[in-house]
Amino acid sequence: MGVAPADSGYICPFIKTECPKRSTNLGGNEPYPTCSLWRGSKGKPRETERDLICVCPKRFYQVDWLQEVIDHCWPFDPPKNPMIASEVQMSGFGNVDFVIADQDDDGAIGNFLSVELQAVDITGSAYPAYDALRGGLELPKRPTYGFNWDNVYKRYITQLVRKGYFHHHWGTKIIAVIQDQVYQSVIDKADFMRTPNVRDKTVNIVFMTYVFEDDPTRPGEFRPKISRVEGTSHASLQNAIMYKEAPAIDDFKAKISGALSRHT
Repeated sequence: MGVAPADSGYICPFIKTECPKRSTNLGGNEPYPTCSLWRGSKGKPRETERDLICVCPKRFYQVDWLQEVIDHCWPFDPPKNPMIASEVQMSGFGNVDFVIADQDDDGAIGNFLSVELQAVDITGSAYPAYDALRGGLELPKRPTYGFNWDNVYKRYITQLVRKGYFHHHWGTKIIAVIQDQVYQSVIDKADFMRTPNVRDKTVNIVFMTYVFEDDPTRPGEFRPKISRVEGTSHASLQNAIMYKEAPAIDDFKAKISGALSRHT
């Protein structure tokens, strides 16, 4: 039997509105409700915490991550009137997904934290699997897709450095809500200073990471849970990206020789 997301109006169970994802395979108009995918682990049995990967940031809405930001990342005195502003934009700064602000009775903004949600893009396409599931069909072969960890590193982390710099001057912090596997892929590429003491004044970027676990209340389904809360500074993150250890010169010369041989 197939799955018919159209029967429920393509309503996302996490944001309670129509799924915002689209696919060119569907003409770009019909929703494409694919929010998490399994990755293969060669030679290992599949494990939820390790192998279920979020590909849509709306997936984090299954938990009250905004309250968890306040519980785990708020470095100031407890907010008296926390308010949430979405899609805050400013010329020369860009935009952030959310700002949690302590608003005074007269409307003045006191302490605040910016929050950005980030999933990981995929390479290839998972559409054949979705189409087969929708039609109740067997896949003739495993779909060929992967996870674009490099795109997060090149694009998202660069933006965090810039925005972390601004938040440093404002005396506050920006919170990156991401999956732990994405965070680990960044650490593997550029190991930067990290501390669990996110209240430290030198910290202006905080990573609040999630993994998935089996949902004991809904067998066969999964839910996010917090994995790590660690802080760093924009300077430490930038230096780790820009000043990685140089490869051996002989290795680079070998690459030069290989390139020259291809043109002779």
